[in-house]
Amino acid sequence: MSERQYTADEMMTVAAARQLRDGTACFVGIGLPSTAANLARATHAPELVLIYESGCLGAKPDRLPLSIGDGVLADTADAVIPVPEVFNYWLQPGRIDVGFLGAAQLDRYGNINTTVIGGDYTDPKVRLPGAGGAPEIAASCGEVVVIVRQSRRTFTERVDFVTSVGYGAGPGDRARLGLRGGGPRTVITDLGILEADPDSCELTLTRLHPGVTVERAREATGWPLAVARDLSTVEPPTAEELAVLRALEATMRAAA
Repeated sequence: MSERQYTADEMMTVAAARQLRDGTACFVGIGLPSTAANLARATHAPELVLIYESGCLGAKPDRLPLSIGDGVLADTADAVIPVPEVFNYWLQPGRIDVGFLGAAQLDRYGNINTTVIGGDYTDPKVRLPGAGGAPEIAASCGEVVVIVRQSRRTFTERVDFVTSVGYGAGPGDRARLGLRGGGPRTVITDLGILEADPDSCELTLTRLHPGVTVERAREATGWPLAVARDLSTVEPPTAEELAVLRALEATMRAAA
């Protein structure tokens, strides 16, 4: 693959990385969120402060971590603090600007399921890894960015379990529940970018990745997808973004 050819996953990861502003504090989940956050720090946001649930503040890994317990996070962090302090002092009081999360299921109001699929909680078809710190991240960060591949299996009319609250059932629910943070402002997928409508709180398609159509995005969504009137196209990855991303992903493969 040449430096300017790219996959849908690479476009998604680059688009997600661009959401992160230099100098902000970002609570990072493992997987696609971690890849995007480390790409941002290695390109346009060198002062991005990465915070991992394991208590690593200001981690600067030179490779993608395999888990929140990967030693490279503690070795490169500005400080390592107890996990309760991460939540009680940093997260819950609203000291973290951005939370970066993935999802197994997502509904139109940005509610996230990472707990169970099908059946009920005691007897599901699939039991997922669970909540971890995601509910607190979704509740308390200044804003939440979600990165997830878009399909009818993931973009569902109703999630099978609400692990992390987005906008609940719509406007006013976050305030009613006493949630401090701003909620899921942006969702990045392999097809485009969705943003929460300021009035309805419903996720609305605002940008498409190059070559993707509205019809394809609607076909991959389990509810009638709202589309912005001023729909635009995301800029494709630059040669630098692709080179840095591929180098980061190569470090993970080498470490595994």
